[in-house]
Amino acid sequence: MNAARTGPGIGRRHIIGTAAGLAAAAGAAALGLQDAAPAQAGQRPGRTPRDRRPLFLGTYTSMAGGGTGIGTGTYDAASGLITATGVVAGVADPSYLALAPDGRTLYAVDEQQEGAVTAIALPDGGRPEVLGSRATGGAGPCHLSVHPGGRWLFSANYLSGSVAVHPVDPSAGGALGERTDLVAHTSPPPGPGQDGPHAHQIVTAPDGGHVLAVDLGTDTVYTYRLDESAGTLSQVSYAALRPGAGPRHLTFHPSGRFAYLANEVDNTVVVCGYDPGSGRLTPGEPQSTGTGSGTSYPAQLLVTADGGFAFLANRGHNSLTRYAVEADGGRLRLLDTVPVGGDFPRHIAFSPDERLLFAANQKSGTVTVFSVDAKSGALAPLGEPFAAPVAVCALPL
Repeated sequence: MNAARTGPGIGRRHIIGTAAGLAAAAGAAALGLQDAAPAQAGQRPGRTPRDRRPLFLGTYTSMAGGGTGIGTGTYDAASGLITATGVVAGVADPSYLALAPDGRTLYAVDEQQEGAVTAIALPDGGRPEVLGSRATGGAGPCHLSVHPGGRWLFSANYLSGSVAVHPVDPSAGGALGERTDLVAHTSPPPGPGQDGPHAHQIVTAPDGGHVLAVDLGTDTVYTYRLDESAGTLSQVSYAALRPGAGPRHLTFHPSGRFAYLANEVDNTVVVCGYDPGSGRLTPGEPQSTGTGSGTSYPAQLLVTADGGFAFLANRGHNSLTRYAVEADGGRLRLLDTVPVGGDFPRHIAFSPDERLLFAANQKSGTVTVFSVDAKSGALAPLGEPFAAPVAVCALPL
C-alpha cells in the first residue's frame, strides 16, 4: 500500500444530499446570520454564564440557502435551549470545525475546489477574530483535527484523496503556518463505484504518536507516524475494509485498544482492534446500523468517555442508533434507534459533560438536542429543533 506526496487531484464533488432547499433558507433567517458580523459572537467558555455555553455551527456558504460563515450561539447546559448570537464571516464553506486543545483557537475547513483551512482566535472575553487561511494543497477538505500537543493541524481533502499537515503557532494565537506535508492515497485502487481516493477523516490515535486517515474511496484506513519536529507523516500500516464498504468516520474507545468505523456505502459499523505500539488497525466483522436494508448513509459515531455507550448518526434513516459497548470495548450491542427530529443528520457531538447530544441536520437546516441518560445511554429530545442554515456541523463548548 503506497501513499505519495503529490499535488491535488481533481475529482467530482461528492457530497450526498447537497440540496438543502427552502427549509435551510428559512433557517438562515431564523438565525439572523445574513448580515451579522464576526463581532456578534459569544464569549469564551470561561466568561460565559455558568448555565450558558458557546456553540459554533458549520455550514456551506456556496449552497443555496446556506449561511454566510460560521454560526455562533449559546446553549443552556441544562435544557439544551440554543440562542443565536451571530456569525463569523469571511470563512467559505466551513463544513467542519475543530477546537484547539487549549480552547483558544477554532479551526474550520474551507471545503472548496481550492481547499483551505482557517484559524479563528477566541480571545478571553472577546469576539472571534479570523487569523487567516492556508491552502491544503487539495480539493474539497471535509475534516480536520488538531494534534493533542496543539502544534499541528491535520486536514483531509475529500475530492483529491489526500491529507495535509500545517504547523500551529501558539505565539501568534494559534495561526497556521505553511503546509509541511501533503500525502496522497495512491493505492489501493478505488473501490466499487468510486472514481478515486476520497479522504474523509484524519485523527490522532489516543497513543499520540499515530495519525489515522479514513478513505471512503479506497476502502482503507491508513496509519501514519507523525514526526513532531518536522510535521511530516510516514505511513506505517493500513487496514483494508471489504470492497464497497465506504468507510467514513472512525472513533476510538477510551481504552485506546479499539476503534469503531461507520461505513457510509454498505450501511454497517465495524469494531476494530488497535495496537498502540505499531498503529495497526484490525477490522472485525461488519454489523448492523439498526436501520434495515439498503443504505442509510451512516455518518459518524460517538463514544461516551466512560466507554459504556456508542451512538451513530444515520442520515438516510434520520435516526440515531444506540449501542452498548461490551467486552471492554471489543463489542457493540445494538440497543435501539430513535428519530433525530430533522432531515439528514450529518454530524453529532456531545456537550463537554456529555449530558447533551447535538445533531446537525443538513437538509432540514436544523440542530436538534437530546439529553443523554448516564446510566442507560437513552436519548430524549429536548425542545424544538433550532433553525440553522444547512447545518452540517455542531460544536458545543
